[in-house]
Amino acid sequence: MERTTKPHLVLIPWQGGISHIIPMTDIGCLLASHGAAVTIITTPANAPLVQSRVDSAAPPPCGGAGITVAAIPFPAAEAGLPEGCERLDLLRSPADVPRFFAANKRFGEAVERHCRGGASLLPCRPTCIVAGMCHPWTLGLARELAVPCYTFHGFGAFALLCLEHLFKHRPHEAVASPDELFDIPVLPPFECRVSRRQLPPHFLPSNSMGGGLLQEMREFDVAADGVVVNTFEELERGSTALLAAATGKRVLAVGPVSLNHSPGLDARTMSDDDARRCMAWLDTKASGSVVYASFGSAGCMPAAQLVQLGMALVSCPWPVLWVVKGADSLPDDAKKWLRENTDADGVADTKCLVVRGWAPQVAILAHSAVGGFLTHCGWGSTLEAVAAGMPMATWPLFAEQFVNERLIVDVLGVGVSVGVTKPTENILTASKTYGSEAEAEAEVGMEQVMEALERLMDQGAEGEERRRKARELKLKAKGALEKGGSSYVNLENLIYSFV
Repeated sequence: MERTTKPHLVLIPWQGGISHIIPMTDIGCLLASHGAAVTIITTPANAPLVQSRVDSAAPPPCGGAGITVAAIPFPAAEAGLPEGCERLDLLRSPADVPRFFAANKRFGEAVERHCRGGASLLPCRPTCIVAGMCHPWTLGLARELAVPCYTFHGFGAFALLCLEHLFKHRPHEAVASPDELFDIPVLPPFECRVSRRQLPPHFLPSNSMGGGLLQEMREFDVAADGVVVNTFEELERGSTALLAAATGKRVLAVGPVSLNHSPGLDARTMSDDDARRCMAWLDTKASGSVVYASFGSAGCMPAAQLVQLGMALVSCPWPVLWVVKGADSLPDDAKKWLRENTDADGVADTKCLVVRGWAPQVAILAHSAVGGFLTHCGWGSTLEAVAAGMPMATWPLFAEQFVNERLIVDVLGVGVSVGVTKPTENILTASKTYGSEAEAEAEVGMEQVMEALERLMDQGAEGEERRRKARELKLKAKGALEKGGSSYVNLENLIYSFV
């Protein structure tokens, strides 16, 4: 490899899910917009997603090196997985999770060989590595190359601060039951009261990842040179500075990274039937009148719960755009209910449009017809709502989403809670009965959902105060990425962190 002192950042997203791949790709696009050379290393099945995201971003400045997307084979078949099974959401069952992580370890070995060897895919020597949280092997590579290594979790600074407190002080171990609430006192005077059941997989008694891998991830966090976070310093009430103090390392807030893209539909998304149908349907609705409901790229709920949610959405007085994941795998009675009570064709005068595939979320949130967002509180969706100035109704499912809910509702004051208390089982926290609908009853009834929607869309003083706060955060988000803004400066600091 050619030796150079010009900045060249290598980004290696954790390919566990789209919610990790997209923000890291967007970080790469932002770095390239500052003139840095960027290489994003991913797998063949994920490379088209990464490349399309790169292609839809603004081109690098004149003289900028741009972005190289490098696809390294993922040894799925060697680990006993179907060929092309290169994300967690593509796995067949929890039994595949250990195989996936075994394949990921071998993938890491292949990436290391490419980065070290003369036949490398890299155009020049890296000056910094930013790696997804499940790539602890990158630390050894960075030390060998004598360059800084930063981690990226996909979480916000407040959630990472809470995790750091949990690791060090273990308050969850003092509660008597999984449902007893306790406080994570990281951002006084605000409380963050959650139950042990609501914590991320790191702190659950059992999960399909295994304790060894979680320990490796923690050791990687402790040893890395810093953390890159998709947030902006003005958002989380000083959480980035507190996280830096708690960890003793650099914390670089570089978001909201979705603002690197235009909120409108680009040439790729304009060719998507679902995307065009969504936007055409929204164009027929009055300003601020629509409830947008989506639960993320991996957000599925039991059929009984989905029907209760659906009954509220079709009964409420507002038009609803509802993204339903996993609709094809629902029991026949739930499929029948969806078919009979919702519209999938985007007819202009219909009340509840259901999207069974992909929806252009950033464009939807930016549309003037949308007045509220029913969300699972995934951090990417949360930041996209903040960047759009959109108030939220919160329905956390798993991971750090219950902590995010407390930030949205209690700290930022831009959301209302639906009142979910039990996490939804997912492939990482699954029991042996994962995927069985027999015992999966609805925790939240139709009436409870309706009450939350009424508060979300409230036109009185409380609703207007949430909208005012959301609008303020939108302006701050935009300013953070403008020249001289906090995220702009942190992107420059990341680019030149090797100096």
